[in-house]
Amino acid sequence: MLQLRNQLNTTMNAESLSFIRRRVGEYVSNWKWVEEECLQAVHLHSLLRNQKATLNNDNNEQAGSQAGFGLQADDRMTIPDESLYEEVRNARRSLLGPKSTIMISTWNVRTMCDCSKTNQILKEMYSFKLDILGLCESRLVGSGRERLEDGSILLYSGHEKHSIRGVGMIISKKYAKCILEWKPINDRLLKVRFNSKYSKLTVIQCYAPTNQAEEEEKDNFYEALQREVDLVPRHDVLMVNGDLNAKVGEDNTGKEGIMGKHGLGVINDNGQRFVDLCSTNDLVIGGTIFPHKKIHKQTWISPDSNTKNQIDHITINRKWRSSLQDVRVYRGADVNSDHYLLTAKLKLKLKNPDRTDKKQIRKYDVSKLKDTEVLNQFRIALQNRFSALEEENLDNENTPDEGNVVESKWKQFKTAYQETAEEIIGYKKNKTKPWLSKETWDKIEDRKKIKSKILTANSHETEQVLRQEYKVRDKLVKRSARKDKRDYVEDLANQAEVAARKGNSRELYKITKLLSGKNSSRSSTLKNKQGEILTTEIEKANRWVEHFKEVLNRPLPNNIANPEPAQNDLNIRVDVPSQSEVRKAIETMKPNKAPGIDQIQAEILKADLET
Repeated sequence: MLQLRNQLNTTMNAESLSFIRRRVGEYVSNWKWVEEECLQAVHLHSLLRNQKATLNNDNNEQAGSQAGFGLQADDRMTIPDESLYEEVRNARRSLLGPKSTIMISTWNVRTMCDCSKTNQILKEMYSFKLDILGLCESRLVGSGRERLEDGSILLYSGHEKHSIRGVGMIISKKYAKCILEWKPINDRLLKVRFNSKYSKLTVIQCYAPTNQAEEEEKDNFYEALQREVDLVPRHDVLMVNGDLNAKVGEDNTGKEGIMGKHGLGVINDNGQRFVDLCSTNDLVIGGTIFPHKKIHKQTWISPDSNTKNQIDHITINRKWRSSLQDVRVYRGADVNSDHYLLTAKLKLKLKNPDRTDKKQIRKYDVSKLKDTEVLNQFRIALQNRFSALEEENLDNENTPDEGNVVESKWKQFKTAYQETAEEIIGYKKNKTKPWLSKETWDKIEDRKKIKSKILTANSHETEQVLRQEYKVRDKLVKRSARKDKRDYVEDLANQAEVAARKGNSRELYKITKLLSGKNSSRSSTLKNKQGEILTTEIEKANRWVEHFKEVLNRPLPNNIANPEPAQNDLNIRVDVPSQSEVRKAIETMKPNKAPGIDQIQAEILKADLET
């Protein structure tokens, strides 16, 4: 950059500008220096433009055009980034904008009530590296939040009583903590808001009525959807996704701002309603703006495989249209649905919200201490650590002040136990045993291979034969999954019987809770006094505070108690407890209890009482 400054001070001709552009172009390829160099180049560029305007007041327009800066006759400032060299523009946009992409999808899975359906969806989500998967026609009853086996989060909103319709969303473990708030609206709408480094992301998952539904039902759906769109903060990245049952067609005349030329078919009534919604809220229909093969735009196929339509959609507000990299169908995903997986690639960086008040306490795997060999190993390692501490304290002449002696001793004690426990027994890992057998997964793969053959069939007759075989394979999958479920439940029942005979009430209660379906990883919604659903964590925390204040804070009694003073003082010992008293206190500590902030569990203290 020193060379650039020298060039600027000595001459101001077109050659110096070419030199600046060439040097910036070289630095763009080196990402380590790109931010500094681009910003300095932009600064030099601004200085050069102002000085040339001063020196050539009579020929501003000509000089600006020759230099490529686009100066106007009235010397007005240009649009930001308009006059910058192309490499500088691209580099600066990349620096200021997000560099990572996330995969957001929508899929009508027909039902999530079938045995093993959730496991199959998770497998496909992992195979296609999806971060957020919106679900339609989930048919789950009620609404709630559930942590799945792989750590991902399932949010769902369904009918209160019946297993019909329903929408949901699965968020991968990587972005599970990015959820700021979520709102189950009804059995056709679900809204989730995510935290992001640049702008918050709001996704509304939809399952619209069919084109043959009553007009009133359609009106109610779009009115509810419009109300939720109006509540979205205007700076958010807004996406409205799902099975809209709407054909928007390939003719975009008069609708160029909200859709492209790559739609399919002819627009229908639902399509017109959907287009009106997008036009009102400045939403762009992503599936119509990217050129793809027809098979990568068709999202639904009829049972007889004769009719194929584009009725599932992913939309984004036009302000963030450039963040949408691609929208296409992946036909290889298979969960026995007549809809294909529709996926969008979005250039946006999600991040975890700052929650410094919530610190997760990790537990040590104290169950390993039941093994005699591990227990002896733990005792020896702990004794060695305390022996080393004693020698260190003897060698250290600079003893701490009397007021800090206790704190110093406690830190040494805590560190010794923590480091020994981490080294010998490690932390506890929540392992969920998969109940689907390898045979069932093999049958699922066989069914998926049949679907691949259907997609590549050369004739209609061959396709029909393969579809019949697909139905047979699907029945085998469901039958095998039900068998695995029965074996899994029977195994749990046997474990509960063994725990009951041994008197292990903790294990018995745990298995009973699991069999009854009362999973602690599932939580329902929280409402305020007016019956409105609370969506943010702060609102929920304040509601709990309000609840316990009303329950626990009681008015003072009319007759205030006036107890008589004690005649004899109690003989309470306040001297330093003896070693035997400390040992007795540790022995009486109950096992399987949550540790404090020191993370030292009772089982670890009981492991070596001699030390």
